[in-house]
Amino acid sequence: MRSCEVRAAVTPGELVDLRTILELSDHGPDTFVGIGPQYPWGGLYGGQIVAQALSAATRTVEDEDLHVHSLRAYFIRRGDHNEPVRYEVDRIRNGRSFATRRVVARQPVGAILNLEASFQRLEVSDDIETVSLPPDVPLPSDLDQDSWSPVFERAFVPAEAITAGGRDGTGRAAAWLRVSQELPETGPLHAGGLAYLSDDLPTDAVVRAHPVRREPDDVLHKVLFTASLDHTIWFHRPFRADQWQLHDFTCHTFVGGRGLAIGHVFALDGAHLATIAQEVLLRDTRERS
Repeated sequence: MRSCEVRAAVTPGELVDLRTILELSDHGPDTFVGIGPQYPWGGLYGGQIVAQALSAATRTVEDEDLHVHSLRAYFIRRGDHNEPVRYEVDRIRNGRSFATRRVVARQPVGAILNLEASFQRLEVSDDIETVSLPPDVPLPSDLDQDSWSPVFERAFVPAEAITAGGRDGTGRAAAWLRVSQELPETGPLHAGGLAYLSDDLPTDAVVRAHPVRREPDDVLHKVLFTASLDHTIWFHRPFRADQWQLHDFTCHTFVGGRGLAIGHVFALDGAHLATIAQEVLLRDTRERS
């Protein structure tokens, strides 16, 4: 839930690392409270709310052998950085192989996010990869790095440096991302880190697929309104969020003001780590005047 193309920085000195952002306080049975920094574009960053909701759900899964394998979230209202966020967890099911949790994130205005997450006990099976890292993609060390938050590092892959083949859709946007803070070797902070990062690129893919992309940046800033609507992550293979991951997105359709972005996340060694899907609301405000 951020405005694409506006590369503002988080207010200095406020919640500048992932551990602090995901550190929720207990507020009664299966209820937790988190806060967020002030973002100059207004409101809270959607990836932060998803990551905190996942953290709240994980804290109610008592079997440490169960690990998140998917989540689905709906963004309901823009979050207010001046207010804490209350995460209420519903233990939908505890099974031998799977556990399911529902989380509602609330502020005084009402619910701002609804999330469901599923956790699975690891099973031995065949390992089949059908999507691969783009060939000859530049490494992050060979690219310019920028980020609107001290929580993570980012290196965009130029459009001309990535082949068009091998992905459906259009409006391709790809970048290497990693959490800035060194994390423990294993543990739920890595899933939370990917959840935090996962909301950064979908909007870029939708904007690049839309005619409004032809406008110069100064016009885009004035006329473009975007918001994340819903968000899904499937976690495929183990990973570290503090190591570089390529997020590779394309827009698969645009209708009714909604663009569907599908992205794949790869490790440096090419392993397919996760798949992300997000619907993005995009409005050219000139069309409504």
